[in-house]
Amino acid sequence: MSVESDSLDHFRRWFDAYTSRFFGDDECINAHLRMKQEHTERTCAQIRGLAGHLALDERQQQIAELVALFHDIGRFPQYAQYRTFNDGKSLDHSHLGVEILRQKGVLNVLPRDQRQWVETAVEHHGRKVLPAHLNGQGLLFAQLIRDADKLDIYRVVIQLYRRYRADPEHFPWKLELPDEPHYSPAVFEAVARGQLIDHTMMQTLNDMILCKLSWVYDMNFAAALARLRAEGFLEQLLSFLPATPAIERLGAQVLAYVETRVHQGVG
Repeated sequence: MSVESDSLDHFRRWFDAYTSRFFGDDECINAHLRMKQEHTERTCAQIRGLAGHLALDERQQQIAELVALFHDIGRFPQYAQYRTFNDGKSLDHSHLGVEILRQKGVLNVLPRDQRQWVETAVEHHGRKVLPAHLNGQGLLFAQLIRDADKLDIYRVVIQLYRRYRADPEHFPWKLELPDEPHYSPAVFEAVARGQLIDHTMMQTLNDMILCKLSWVYDMNFAAALARLRAEGFLEQLLSFLPATPAIERLGAQVLAYVETRVHQGVG
């Protein structure tokens, strides 16, 4: 059995049934889990768009969507048990996701190579960087899910931060970092050098926003960057940061990098 439209429906039904079991009487937990269900649906749409733009064949497009469907399956038991999406304060949700898929035998109906591609992509989608040993289809699907995932996380972060700014006292979500008016110099300098941010470096919400800006240097496909540019996500993130000359220069640098990648079609 390979991944076809009818089997995708089977996998979607399994996903719905599995994730639903973590809902209960705690509406805070329910809201966070619901957010992840909705994120998964949108990430599936993003990866379909990227796969189509890259002219992948039908089988590859179906596998890509399967990867997106299961990429955050580990988030549900993670949040239900630890009440956080912070892997450093709980457990590695990517590794947990693969364990769940294997323990439940979800992918056993697939040929071995397809099963390995899905597991590889799920395992590595949340890593800071992809390991150098990945290659072939495993690398392709890992790159696709990382770009698709980031595209929707940008949207989620912007919406949540805008809601927080509008009414901090009634913001229904748990903040992982304090809302301070400054940002960490080390985080700023890392972004200015075109480097990714280690989550252990982040001390404030502004650091988190800077971290999201650094993600442009880890986007694999020009099509994803074109989507990012079209949505205006970077400009919206920059608007949340202190209006200083340094931030203005950094923003111009990040936007110029994206423009160059999109123009050259790099990736």
